[in-house]
Formats: sequence, C-alpha cells, structure tokens
Amino acid sequence: MPVPVEQIQRLAGFELNALRTTNALGKEFDNLKIPAAGTPIYDINGTLLFYRMPLSRGAAVSGYADLAANEALGEPLVAVSMGAKWDEKAVLREAVAAARKRSLNYDSIRFVAYSFPKIALQFQLKDREVLMLEWQTWQEVPPQAPRRQPLAPSNFERWSFIDEMPAEIRQARLQGFRKRLEIWQSPEVSRLNPVVISRNIRIPIVLVDTREIHYSPRTADHHPCYELRGQQTNVWCVAASVEMLMNFYRYRYDQPRLAQEMQLGTCDAPNGLPYGEEHRVVDTIEKLSSNTLDATAIANPGWATFESEIRANRPLISFIPGHSRTVAGYTHNLIHLASQPPFMGLLVYDPWPPTDCAHPNAGGVITRWENFATQTYRYAFTAVLKQV
Repeated sequence: MPVPVEQIQRLAGFELNALRTTNALGKEFDNLKIPAAGTPIYDINGTLLFYRMPLSRGAAVSGYADLAANEALGEPLVAVSMGAKWDEKAVLREAVAAARKRSLNYDSIRFVAYSFPKIALQFQLKDREVLMLEWQTWQEVPPQAPRRQPLAPSNFERWSFIDEMPAEIRQARLQGFRKRLEIWQSPEVSRLNPVVISRNIRIPIVLVDTREIHYSPRTADHHPCYELRGQQTNVWCVAASVEMLMNFYRYRYDQPRLAQEMQLGTCDAPNGLPYGEEHRVVDTIEKLSSNTLDATAIANPGWATFESEIRANRPLISFIPGHSRTVAGYTHNLIHLASQPPFMGLLVYDPWPPTDCAHPNAGGVITRWENFATQTYRYAFTAVLKQV
C-alpha cells in the first residue's frame, strides 16, 4: 500500500530530525526546510517507490532526501544527501531537450528508478512507453530482457525492484515499515511539527556510533579524507569504485587502466562487469598493488562486515543489483525507539551519475546516509594492507 502523499513531509521531518538529534546529520542540515511534496519516482512496473525531496534554506537547495512511498522499502527514510542538489524542473527541461533530438511524440513524462537507485525519465504516449532516457547521460535505457536472473542485472539494464524482491524479504519489510509508521503516528510525537530540521525538535534517540574513513586511525588530528570519483562511462561503476579504493591507499590508477585490467572495454566502447566475474575485482586490486593489498569478496554481506571494516579504517566496495559503489563510513543509533530496530546508515561514495572520459573529476554523489534496511547488498570487497 502506498504511503499517502500528505504524510510524506511529516515522515521526512521525523526521520531527518531524529538523525540530527543524534548528530548523525551535521550542523549543515540545521534549518533546512522539508517541502510538502517531492518528485515521485516509480518502479519500472509502474508502482510508486519513493519521493525525492529537495532540502532548502531560503531559495537555495542544499541537498535532498529520498522518502519511501512504498512499504516494500522497509523503512521511511531511504537516503539523504548534502551538496547534491535536486531541481525537478531543470531535469525535465534537459530531458525534453534530449528527447527532441529523436523526433519523439509523447504526452507525459515520469521519473523511474530503472535500476534502483539509478534514475531515468520515461516518456509515454497514451500510458505506453515510447522512450526511456537515463538521467544526466541521456542515453536510451534498453528494453527489459525477457529472461534474466533476479537481482543480477548488468550495469546498464532495467529491472523491477518490486517484482524481483523475494517474497520473504518483502513481507519482513512490510512489517518493519508499518511498525515504524506506528511510532510516528503515536500521540507522543503527533504534536510536533517537523517540517524544518533542527536539534530543538527532540526526538527520543540520544546515542549514536558514527565513524568515517581517515588516512590513519587517529581521527582527532585530521579531517576525513576520502575522495569521490565519478564513473567515466555509464557502465564503469566497478572501475570507478576500484579507483576510489586504490586512491585511498595512494595508488593512482585511472579508470581506463583499471577497465583494461578488468576487461571492461575502452571509453569509446565500454562494457560492464559480467555477473559471475566478481573475482576480477579481487584479482585487479591484488595485482596492481603488487599483492600489498589482500582483497576479499564477501557474498551477501551483513552490517557487521561494513562496521568492522570501517572501524579498522578500511573502505569497502559495495555491489548492489546492477551497480557498484564504495562505503567510507557508517552511523548506528545505539538507543532507539521502543520496539523499533535502530537506524543503520552507510556513507556511500556513489560514482553514478556518470561523467565522461574528458571530465574525469566530475560526476558521482556522496550519500549521507543510505539506510541499510532499504537496500540489497550482493557483495562487499575488502582490502587489507599487509604488514611487514
């Protein structure tokens, strides 16, 4: 059952103010206003998934939050990001300009999570799709493959988040979502007006464990220093992720070199990492570090994998269906609402949206935080520096 749109603003306010109270969100989020409605984002099967809500201070948009409209996401807050601006009207203008080059007839446009959380714009004529363009690259998203292994899409392939979710996971997420919704609808919090983010709104969550990657475990004497790299083609998310991890250890390989090593083609003729070839990530990290880094692939990683690696000051590569990113931090509420699981979020350095080979320093987005409960984690890749 979709969440009524009139509830979305209050849900966003409760969730974001709870994170601000714990300092999981920093001072830069103070006094950001949450809009009454955001951009609806649909699954490719037509089901409403979430709203992307710009966070603004005055006329300036400073970030955005993704709020679940569908209970199958498991919790209301999907992700929140600062510095990545969202302007629905500007995106639509760019999409229309790209569509005009194709002499297209259409009567409506909607935003689609064609490979969650990647976004495309679907052009329709009489409720039938006539074109789907990936946001920012404006490349045409291919039709859905007739037969494919669930939750194993390629890097540029559309798939349905709802249809491919296993039934037992969907049922557990529905129950979790409804329990959390009951808390925000309780009399204790119904009097609050959480449309502005502020530490003055006291949501009863008071302790949090938050850690971010530094260049050494001594976090007191320098700032976090992990760098984002945008993927230089729309299928090189793995190359960009390996680049980010190796850059942290001071190896300066660029994406064309890494793509060559992992057989991902060239800038002019790129391809993604095939399903079942995950070992190429491990082999590349170890080979190009002359075995100084001991890499490991972990299938279906749990929270403990990410927590333990970040505590050891080591970034990870994270594979979700159809996409690769890196993780460089986490936050975990230690005291939480009664009968509710604690919020667990990952600091994700996402190489999507793409850039291109001519502009290697552009692209990508930092998500602070991705709700661990709303995502499917297929693999984590760790890299441990060998001691002499």
